[in-house]
Amino acid sequence: MELNQYLSMFIDESKEHLQAMNDNLLSLEASPEDVSIVHNIFRSAHTLKGMSATMGFEDLASLTHEMENVLDLVRNHKLKMDSFIFDWIFKSLDALEAMVEDIIQGGTGKLDVSEIVAALKSIVSGDYLKGGASTAAASKQEKQQEPLLDEFQLSIIQQSIEAGLSVCLIEVTIRKDCVLKAARAYMVFNVLEQHGEVIKSAPSVEDIEQERFDDSFSVFFISHADRETLEKQVSSVSEIEKATVTPLDQAKLDELMNSPVQAAQAEVAAAVAEAPAAPAAEAPKASGSAPAQSAGTKKPAAGGGAPVANRTIRVDIERLDTLMNLFSELLIDRVRLEQLASEVKRSDLTETVEHMTRVSSDLQNIVLKLRMVPIDTVFNRFPRMIRDVAKTLDKKVDLIITGADTELDRTVIDEIGDPLVHLLRNSVDHGVEPVADRIAAGKSETGTINLRAYHSGNHVFIEIEDDGRGINREKVLGIAVKNGVVGQDQAARMTDEEVYMLLFASGFSTADKISDISGRGVGLDVVKTKIESLGGTVQVESKWGRGSKFSVQLPLTLSIISAMLVRMSSEKYAIPLSSIVETAAIKPEQIRVVHGNKMIDYRNSMIPLVPLDKLFDVPNTGESAAGDTQIVVIRKGEKLAALVVDEFIGQQEIVLKSLGKYLTNLFAISGATILGDGQVALIIDTNALIK
Repeated sequence: MELNQYLSMFIDESKEHLQAMNDNLLSLEASPEDVSIVHNIFRSAHTLKGMSATMGFEDLASLTHEMENVLDLVRNHKLKMDSFIFDWIFKSLDALEAMVEDIIQGGTGKLDVSEIVAALKSIVSGDYLKGGASTAAASKQEKQQEPLLDEFQLSIIQQSIEAGLSVCLIEVTIRKDCVLKAARAYMVFNVLEQHGEVIKSAPSVEDIEQERFDDSFSVFFISHADRETLEKQVSSVSEIEKATVTPLDQAKLDELMNSPVQAAQAEVAAAVAEAPAAPAAEAPKASGSAPAQSAGTKKPAAGGGAPVANRTIRVDIERLDTLMNLFSELLIDRVRLEQLASEVKRSDLTETVEHMTRVSSDLQNIVLKLRMVPIDTVFNRFPRMIRDVAKTLDKKVDLIITGADTELDRTVIDEIGDPLVHLLRNSVDHGVEPVADRIAAGKSETGTINLRAYHSGNHVFIEIEDDGRGINREKVLGIAVKNGVVGQDQAARMTDEEVYMLLFASGFSTADKISDISGRGVGLDVVKTKIESLGGTVQVESKWGRGSKFSVQLPLTLSIISAMLVRMSSEKYAIPLSSIVETAAIKPEQIRVVHGNKMIDYRNSMIPLVPLDKLFDVPNTGESAAGDTQIVVIRKGEKLAALVVDEFIGQQEIVLKSLGKYLTNLFAISGATILGDGQVALIIDTNALIK
């Protein structure tokens, strides 16, 4: 076996062990007395150490050895886990992930981890309990390790640059003889708020408010004002000595993140953003103080330890695309052969075609599954993230994950991570209230965020629902009117859903004060742009005082689907089978008119009747005055509708083809397919027909 094959195996297995340690550590934080979990973490660390030493990655092996020393004391009841130990073990995992990421990028896996090693050694020796200088040093080390930008802030800035927004780094120097530095800094932030949004300040906002800074501070800022205006406005604040505005593009941002001072920290941040995936990783609840096992996820095997590495082979995704295209052509020919065999009516030809159909159906299932990836490869990094954010904000939050085994196309999986990070952090920061506020409102002190994924028709839905304070309609409208996003007359006529969608307007923010954890503003604008670029949509529901729900709808992007072919006049259409409840024929007297809309009584409820011929302007057709009406009942979530068609042709496997760059944004049409006789049939997007 070649060296690069060993390296590929090492990378895959390292990712699995690191994810297993992260998951088990979250579970241990919920049950610190459960030594069996410590055994699992120890085994993963021991295996990773041996693998790293064998491959010659000494820094990885050395750090894992120091972790082993701490875990060995815990599993032998010589040491009890506390918040200090948890924090440094988590930091160790972040560093290990950064090292593995460096190896993936062709590096040697080296990283300066002297501060982490010193902290782990102090835990083993017991010095960390003595307080004084060592505790202060540890606290200082912890602050020094904070990355220049965390993965969320970096993601916002990168996507804002891509979207063409003005991003800059502003360095502000206050006069040395200034008495009230915090007050001057507050005035600077007030000026900045009028021109855009602060993404990150250094030192943090809390440190600035407490005057825990020297004579200067800096902010990463997204603005709608030019550089000269910003410098002039900030410098005009009393006792501000100097304000320097540096516009940032991607190259400048990379230079900042990879400067000698920030190199190690940036690697840690990058590792968090690219957290590894474990095929059967559990998805525990995450809490600011006590994470627990979540509902709807698999528990670790009784034997414990890291998941067994799968026998895998890496394939370039372009090769999979080529395979899919070739098979699509084969499927079109198969349908044509079936039609010809039925016309020729020779038994030997019919038998051969039937056998080919069975074999190609099995082949089709394999080809489709090759590109599909469980969404838990994205979800499994969120429990740890929620834990860290909740701890930073001093809130208690449970993250409950369901439907992590829902599968999505690989291309969508790669892109959906960042938008979900934004929405989840938004829920923790702006949705879930502080403990005191929750108790005052009669709620439990621990907030709950539900992260769900499920299939519906030819789409995947991802929902993020919290039981927090909800969205204040009047506040959102007030800010929208003030900023000129909508007019006063228009605001009065807007529905709740339309008001909530204003949160996604460019640069819109409802934040009362500046926070290092950015929320409803630039972040949500970028979320909407990214989801729409994937062919998806996002919607918001909220009840004031009870919580909010963000629903993301994404296409499966499957190339081959099962569909029902229907005819209207001389035109043929395909309806995805996954969205059909049933087909039926109804009598004219069963059709009723309610408020000018045609409805039918279906299973003790009234559902709308949608005439597809009128919807698509199909010529030379219309509902027959006599005889039954053919309908297809479709579903979107809990909502139903009945589509009126002229004839059912039958079920068929069809190849989903794009309509190209010229025919875009067509209502209720998701693509087209080529039928066995060479005709083109449009594929109906049923989700667009149900509001």
